[in-house]
Amino acid sequence: MKISRSTGYGILAAGYIAKSEKGGIVLSQTISKEYNIPLEYLLKILQQLVRANILRSKRGPRGGFVLSKSPSKITMLEIIEAVDGPLVSQLRAHQEGQVQHQGGKGIREWSCRSQGGISESYAVQFACVMAV
Repeated sequence: MKISRSTGYGILAAGYIAKSEKGGIVLSQTISKEYNIPLEYLLKILQQLVRANILRSKRGPRGGFVLSKSPSKITMLEIIEAVDGPLVSQLRAHQEGQVQHQGGKGIREWSCRSQGGISESYAVQFACVMAV
């Protein structure tokens, strides 16, 4: 199973925000330029991460995005499900040949061999991914 382009962008954005956390609020335009992601597309993904309580947003001229909790408390599974929905239903659809995800630029392909190990495979601590 490959992660979707949207999820890949969500991981990149959350990672960029985590690395920039000491600098304060991060503008969506900065992330968009850094990874060459269309701004409107990125904003939709960031809002999904806000709804899932992974990010917090601040409106206004000094607005932007910050992590809502420590990077060590955010899992890959949370990001994937915030953007693409519950992973179990995606795998079922994929196994039935209904879904084929395409990974985004700079995103590793994540694989899973059995439904029983999904949470363990994808619940990698976000902080570990950021260290790579």
